[in-house]
Amino acid sequence: MEHYGFLTVIPTLIVLTLAVLTHRPIESLLVGAVAGLLMLDPGNVLDGLKDNAIAVLMDEDVAWVILVCGLMGSLIGLLLRTGATGAFTDLMTRRIKTRNSALMHTWLLGLMMFVDDYLNSLAVASAMRKVTDKFKVSREMLAYVVDSTAAPISVIIPISTWAVFFSGLLESNNVAEDGQGFLYYIQAIPYMFYAWLAVLVVPLAIYGKIPAMGAMRKAEARATETGKTIPPGSEHTQLSNHTIQEKEGVTRNAWYFIMPMLSLVVFTAYFEVDFLKGLFVTLFLYLAMILFTRTLTLNDTFNTALDGFKTMIEPLAVLVAAYIFKNVNDSLGLTSYAIELIEPIVTAGTLPAIIFGTMATISFATGSNWGVFVIVLPIVVSLGNALGADMPLLIGATLSASTFGSHACFYSDATVLTAQASGCSSYEHAITQLPYTLIAASMACVLYLVFGMLI
Repeated sequence: MEHYGFLTVIPTLIVLTLAVLTHRPIESLLVGAVAGLLMLDPGNVLDGLKDNAIAVLMDEDVAWVILVCGLMGSLIGLLLRTGATGAFTDLMTRRIKTRNSALMHTWLLGLMMFVDDYLNSLAVASAMRKVTDKFKVSREMLAYVVDSTAAPISVIIPISTWAVFFSGLLESNNVAEDGQGFLYYIQAIPYMFYAWLAVLVVPLAIYGKIPAMGAMRKAEARATETGKTIPPGSEHTQLSNHTIQEKEGVTRNAWYFIMPMLSLVVFTAYFEVDFLKGLFVTLFLYLAMILFTRTLTLNDTFNTALDGFKTMIEPLAVLVAAYIFKNVNDSLGLTSYAIELIEPIVTAGTLPAIIFGTMATISFATGSNWGVFVIVLPIVVSLGNALGADMPLLIGATLSASTFGSHACFYSDATVLTAQASGCSSYEHAITQLPYTLIAASMACVLYLVFGMLI
């Protein structure tokens, strides 16, 4: 693919700069997209923006994201309205006696929600907000713990939407024979160093072995000293999470929360790790149970489901803007430009570390994780075969780069959804967890360099 040389990175630099200065991801992404369109065809910017917006909204993957996020919002709304979330919070509160215990329970609950990172981000944060508030944990710290068991845990446990998607790509790119993509994916799991490290760094941060740094230190000091767990400027996010209130007089039952979560895991696995099918069945069964037990009236039930869908409008708007920006970056040839830069300097030993570093940077800058893997995989395979590099190690490095982008980017889907569910802005979440993601990324890069030389 043709590119514009160094000019290719200008829209991305604009987005990152504006995101830091304004804390407004939607506007930053759209400005970056317009800047890219001006480079591509300055006389038809509006047509380019229109065409990209329509293409994004008609894309099957985007439609999947909209349905999953919206319906998860509906399910969470129903869990709140029926008192299920409150009952689960009460159950957790009785078991949890300290701040560290609250965060460790959050981490462990995240480990159990492995079938999909969206389920993890939305369900765990919604369940644990009040629990962590009781122990004066900042919402930024809650978001960090939740996000670290979203994409990272979904990629290293093969019964997940990530494993199914990437296994198919391994087959379609002739890395694995037909029907063998899943087995090849499993071979790469030990080499997904960033995902492993991102998960394992969390307990170290909880117990202070890795001290709170930078913006996270300030956020934790604010929560501990003043009791203000919600960061200033994130009140609108918190309000959107409270548009649905528990029905007055409802009988709380923790099983009304636990059973839908188990149902999501079981039915997602049953339908060959199709999370949307699992969500459809779970939502249908939960609606039926609510109506059968007369917990809510018919009108209240479906009004709540619609209100829950509405709470996801803002994060979905960020994600749509991110997809538009990704399309523009694809047209500019950002990925091919990065590959062209690294090709002259790679060897079989350094290739895994260089692939991880380069692709992690692109994934972070563009907010694209699955998309980067789709574009880069054929190039990685070609380079690996030409240099005689270890292919499972390369696949692990590429998947780790995708995971880093999902985890660390200011406007990735996991970042936006985790922030929404935790009750803070995506900027506050991203900037506070950035030091921890960079620690894990730096350690992963060293491991890729070492293993690249040894294997």
